Amino acid sequence: MPKLAIPFALAAVIGIAGCGTTTGERAGSSALMGAAGGALIGSLSANAGAGALIGAGAGALGGYLYDQHKKGHID
Repeated sequence: MPKLAIPFALAAVIGIAGCGTTTGERAGSSALMGAAGGALIGSLSANAGAGALIGAGAGALGGYLYDQHKKGHID
C-alpha cells in the first residue's frame, strides 16, 4: 500500500499546484495539500509529523516550479 500512496500523493500535489494565479497562491495551496498528503503517508509509518513537514516542503517546491513553468520561465 505505501508504494502506491506516494505516486498518488505526488500526482495530487501536481494537480493542486494549478490552484491560484500568483506564485504565492500556487506554492501555498500546494504546500497545504503536500502537508495533508505527507501526514497521511507518514501516519502509515507512525510518523505523521515528519511526513507533514516533508510533504509541505515538497508541495511548496512543486507549486513554485509549476508556477514558473506556467509563466514560461522553465521549460
